[in-house]
Amino acid sequence: MNAPQISTLTASRAARVQHVVSKAGLEAWLVEDYAVPLVAMEFALEGGSTQDPDGRMGAASMMAGLMDEGAGHLDAQAFHNALDDKAIEISFSSDSDSFHGRLKTMSRNIDAAFALLKLAVNQPRFDTDAIERVRAQMLAGLRHEANDPDALAGKAWREMAFPGHAYGRPARGTQDSVAAITRDDLVGLHQRFMQRHGLKLAVVGAIDATKLASLLDDVFGGLPERTTLTKIETVTMQGLGTRKVIDVDVPQSTIRFGLPGIDLHDPDHIPAMVLNHILGGGVFSARLFKEVREKRGLAYSVHSQLASFRHTASFIGGTSTKNERAAESLFVIEEEIRKLAAEGPSAEELEKAQKYLIGSYDLRFDTSTKIAGQLAHLQAEGLPVTWLDERNRLVANVTLADMARVGERLFKGKELVVAVAGRPIGM
Repeated sequence: MNAPQISTLTASRAARVQHVVSKAGLEAWLVEDYAVPLVAMEFALEGGSTQDPDGRMGAASMMAGLMDEGAGHLDAQAFHNALDDKAIEISFSSDSDSFHGRLKTMSRNIDAAFALLKLAVNQPRFDTDAIERVRAQMLAGLRHEANDPDALAGKAWREMAFPGHAYGRPARGTQDSVAAITRDDLVGLHQRFMQRHGLKLAVVGAIDATKLASLLDDVFGGLPERTTLTKIETVTMQGLGTRKVIDVDVPQSTIRFGLPGIDLHDPDHIPAMVLNHILGGGVFSARLFKEVREKRGLAYSVHSQLASFRHTASFIGGTSTKNERAAESLFVIEEEIRKLAAEGPSAEELEKAQKYLIGSYDLRFDTSTKIAGQLAHLQAEGLPVTWLDERNRLVANVTLADMARVGERLFKGKELVVAVAGRPIGM
């Protein structure tokens, strides 16, 4: 088998990235591009739902939802009007391990955009009416999830896989925990999250390094150098071989399954990514798609993925199928995993996976916002800028021997952690 070729016409992505250091010592990755008069930025801070106070799960999510609901002298309506007047986009989000902010603006409005971002980052108001509005939205979502098989299966699976750990808690909280969140909780989280230490910044668009450095100092330069975050212990997935059924009166069962994964910094991560693509990577050529959907018509979709968190790594997947065919679906999934571990993929499967993963990588860089997101993600994961070029070379160099080794590491002799929401027959 010939390794897939990487086009020499593709310019080095890493070479386009400037390393900007401001007077205050803030570091950012910048891709300067004047093709469109637009500037996009993403930043990441350590934090996330793992930092939610005890009994206040969902606090980080609520804080993210409130950061653009009024800041400084502007209440929520005035802040939104200021954004709308100049077509500025500012948003915030929280995942398990990080807190993220995003900005997009036309270059002519860059000063106004960064001034509004400065207010949101440094002086969020957390007004009572805004808190109650966001709380109501979160509670409405949680009430819906209380009867949603997908949400119930995911929640049960996390609790089985990571009992007693922050990863086992619901990131969006529960109805009781969200109802209990106070303004003091939100202010406290904000004070702990907003620090220069660990701040990752990525900017793409019509702006030069000098101007960017000045703006970054203005927005982030006044933050404390370091705050105190709760230490999160590294954890290994528990409950292998365990199955749990959550009774829900619906005609279909939703299945979630998983195993310990391979960390992003492990030399075997790229081969594992290729192997997962062959197994269930969300494309029509994946084995699970062929066996579960095409050959047997058991489900409309089935997928698997590698999920690398800061303190653990997982292989996870899922599907939804009729209650009477849930046991068969899970059996087919387990059989395909065993076959792949025992026999490995074919040379043709490997070549197709490599071509797809290499060719589709460009789609992550087709807008300024996507590029900024990718750059911030690499920084947050501790990967060098050279990864932008090395990633495809590593994929192209994966061999069948790599597949055999990684298949054994991931799957051999291991039984899935499984959660099912519905009324599956025979399980």
